[in-house]
Amino acid sequence: MNFTRWSARLPGTQRRTAARTDQAVAQDRRGDGSVPAARAEQLTDDPPSAPAVDELPVRAVLERVPALVALVHGPDHRLAYVNDAYATAFGGRPVGEPAAGALPELRDLGLLPLLDQVLRSGKPRTVKSRKAPDGRSYTFTCTPVADGAGAGVLIFATDVTDHAEAAERLRASERRQRETAVTLQRSLLPQELEQPDDLRIAVAYQPGGTEAAVGGDWYDVITLGGGRTALVIGDVMGRGVRAAAVMGQLRTAVRAYARLDLPPHEVLQLLDGLATEIDPHQIATCVYAVHDPNEGRLVYASAGHLPILVRDENGTVLRADEPTGPPLGTGGWMHASGSVPLAPGSVAVLYTDGLVERRDADLDEGIEALRQAFAGATGTPQVICDRLLRSAGVTADHDDDVAVLVLQHPARTGADSDLFRNAALELLGGVEAAPRARAFASGVLTSWRFAADLHDLGVLAASELVANSLQHGTPPMRLRLRRTDRRLIIEVTDGDDHLPRRRRAEPGDESGRGIAIVATIASAWGCRRTPGGGKAVWCEFALPNK
Repeated sequence: MNFTRWSARLPGTQRRTAARTDQAVAQDRRGDGSVPAARAEQLTDDPPSAPAVDELPVRAVLERVPALVALVHGPDHRLAYVNDAYATAFGGRPVGEPAAGALPELRDLGLLPLLDQVLRSGKPRTVKSRKAPDGRSYTFTCTPVADGAGAGVLIFATDVTDHAEAAERLRASERRQRETAVTLQRSLLPQELEQPDDLRIAVAYQPGGTEAAVGGDWYDVITLGGGRTALVIGDVMGRGVRAAAVMGQLRTAVRAYARLDLPPHEVLQLLDGLATEIDPHQIATCVYAVHDPNEGRLVYASAGHLPILVRDENGTVLRADEPTGPPLGTGGWMHASGSVPLAPGSVAVLYTDGLVERRDADLDEGIEALRQAFAGATGTPQVICDRLLRSAGVTADHDDDVAVLVLQHPARTGADSDLFRNAALELLGGVEAAPRARAFASGVLTSWRFAADLHDLGVLAASELVANSLQHGTPPMRLRLRRTDRRLIIEVTDGDDHLPRRRRAEPGDESGRGIAIVATIASAWGCRRTPGGGKAVWCEFALPNK
């Protein structure tokens, strides 16, 4: 291929041709009395001028540029020229051969279709940072060139290996940071989910995307004793290790406050003050709910979090979004508790915004889509979790963290129902209350066919709790016995809100030994204030495995 013919159409060629014509005309005019050019240069003190860009030959320029240059022409892209830099990088190339054979490196990089596009469209195309067979990375720019004999493509490749390696190091660093954040996040979440006697629970957690900005979503299940269970889900605003660290502190605090057996809104009130102390610029949303199988309800408080969805045994989905207080960390606000029925056969779902929030849709639309998916999702809690994630389109590259907690209050029938029993006795006070309580407890435990030693311990615990209530409490009083497949629970409620505590009784004391006796013989004991005023004192005994 005659490179001179092709270079005649390159930018600047016509201007160089015109300059050479003007120089020839000037030399022909020496006989008209003008000073010759060489003598004119000698008569002036100005330094000799550098040659203009238009006066430089194209081949000389291309041979000296550090970038790789190749020229192909025709529909099969026959090679017309490669510069020294190209030959140094990939070796000499046969001129006149089609690019598929003469430029195998372009074929391996998949650039031959790009040459076709440039030739057809007449517009330049650029492909960034492709790693060539020589191990280095190049950015290729293909520009159409043409003359009267045909059309071709000028290939210009810039070595960007240093930039590519720096970008790869940055990506590797981001991957390590994300792995660290995800590891921290997962380590701060429950490693083994507690499974209450009366509920079946499943959770799902999916960290968002492939970037290092993992969020602060968390969940927890806390058994409170006396058959009650606390369920928590929350979301710290922000991303990265900092959000995960704040999440870990809040989750630890929730578990500590839950041991106080406070109403949900009081737990959130304490969390609000703690969140402000941890970081005054960090806020979080949270739902704290308590399930009591004796009441058949879910009592909850929300700090700016998304509404709980509850599906009853008939398949109707209820959206529990009132009351809702401000997020944690805003300070100075009051929270309130609400309740929603959770009878046997009901299922509830708690979730974070990553499950329902989309950039192209309103948040209420996402919640409504979740409600519809939840209405048709049946099976075990884990199956329901998986179906909700699939219906929301949550995958490994989802752009936000997602946490989902599904709890099911199963309706027990047949032999299974015999393992879950309740019995209650109203006590009016007086000297006959203690004997009545012992007789009632003995009869119930006998009918439940407990072993003699467990029967005697249960009667003793009931007697001591009732005696404590008679001495320190006020009517109305109630004795409640409850059995599950794993434990026996004895609870006494009265109208006084003074909570008992375990203390050492001196030899001369006439009281103070009842709670100590209960704490000694029972597997666990505790007390709490009841919503309507008064208190409940309970203890439980672990049943032997069969």
